[in-house]
Amino acid sequence: MTIKLHDFDGEHSLTLDVGGLAADAAVVDAEHEPNGYFWEGLVRFAWPDIAERLDFDSEAGMFCAVGSPSDLVLLKTAVESVITNPEAVRDIITRAETSGFEFDD
Repeated sequence: MTIKLHDFDGEHSLTLDVGGLAADAAVVDAEHEPNGYFWEGLVRFAWPDIAERLDFDSEAGMFCAVGSPSDLVLLKTAVESVITNPEAVRDIITRAETSGFEFDD
């Protein structure tokens, strides 16, 4: 698992290298692509209170969020709790799709 907090010239970010995560099979089973854009959507749905305070710069191979150190630490804890837990990811996907949320993956 490669989830990291960064501080570069006063800009704080969190990155997650995607692919090879324990939750990938659950994402694929739900007919989504386990890329950076999917994880950005999952964060936006699952933790909207944190997501609204962040900027995102995700790409196919990496999820990236930019924001305050405190928000990024909260997000890191939240994301770590699901990327290793396929059942939690299945639950979030189901709740998101039931609510009409569309992942942009």
